[in-house]
Amino acid sequence: MPNLNPSRNVRSRLTAENRSLTVAALNQCSAATRVGKRCVEQSAGVERASKRRAERYFGAARVSKRWSACCAVWLVLSMAAAQTRPAPVPELPNANLPAHRIGANDLIAVSVYDAPELTRTVRVGADGYMQLPMLKQRIQAEGRMPGELESVIATALKSEQLIVDPFVTVNVAEYNSRPISVAGAVKQPLTFQAVGPVTLLEAITRAGGLAPEAGPEILVSRMHAGPDGTIDSLVQRILVKGLIDAADPTLNISLIGGEEIRVPEAGKVYVIGNIKKPGAFSVQDGTESTVLKMLALSEGLMPYASKEAYIYRREGNGNKNEIPIPLNKIMERKSPDMPLLANDILYVPDNKGRRMTLGALEKILAFGGGAGAAAIYAGIR
Repeated sequence: MPNLNPSRNVRSRLTAENRSLTVAALNQCSAATRVGKRCVEQSAGVERASKRRAERYFGAARVSKRWSACCAVWLVLSMAAAQTRPAPVPELPNANLPAHRIGANDLIAVSVYDAPELTRTVRVGADGYMQLPMLKQRIQAEGRMPGELESVIATALKSEQLIVDPFVTVNVAEYNSRPISVAGAVKQPLTFQAVGPVTLLEAITRAGGLAPEAGPEILVSRMHAGPDGTIDSLVQRILVKGLIDAADPTLNISLIGGEEIRVPEAGKVYVIGNIKKPGAFSVQDGTESTVLKMLALSEGLMPYASKEAYIYRREGNGNKNEIPIPLNKIMERKSPDMPLLANDILYVPDNKGRRMTLGALEKILAFGGGAGAAAIYAGIR
């Protein structure tokens, strides 16, 4: 039977078309909202593109004013929620190394909130610059404190339009630009990084303390920039007696990194010849030694030692002098004791004539045995 009410069919068709358009508009609004959220999370530049894309979607969807207003409000609220930044977590005490000025070869940890592609550890180059991904410009890190470097990185991210409002944190993970070297007459020479305040005594303690052959002075070398930009080395001499024995606080200087600590060995006197224990003996506290002191350290003379000894001394001009000394008279206290300086050589020669005579007498005594031979032997000695 033919349809007798064409207007009713038309109204039904229009209602169905309107319902289809409404559902399509809702689907497009949901898709546009999801795209907008994704773009906001990636970066601020993509966020602007997502807004334009969402506007195109809404313009293409011919929906009623009520549904358009609802979708627009929903999109704005979603973007606002995505852009809302929670309060930063407070930094725990001692969570990173003490803050010093950053130097070449230091390892720093850069954290950019909500940007994992920029959060990483970066090694400062030998020229003092560092490079972050997606940044065209290199950033100078040397000479800056961690807080100053945070501001520089944030400004660079803004200027290149990577992030609208970056939140940057910089921590020092490892110092390699503040070495302190301890060498010389110490038990365990080493080089370590000054990650905090360090004193001279602490540096020597880390090296195991002074060795027995340590001299009376400690040399501390520092690099100093002159007025014309040239780098000079300044050497400071610290007396061991004042630093350790007298506990003078002014001698326990502070070290900031870049220092070289050298402990020279004490000067030595070398004793050789007809003595019981030849060797090299240290001259402590910078004072001069004497012949009798060195003979005591070498445990005395051998039976066939000569009555005269010699001191070999090298002068400042390089000449080597031979100084004879009356050893027999010094031992009998008929002559004053002779002073010895560092690097002197005390040589006690062998009395060959006496050795031969005593050898012959020993043979006679072995075959003889009378009281006369014994008397002769005693007279010769």
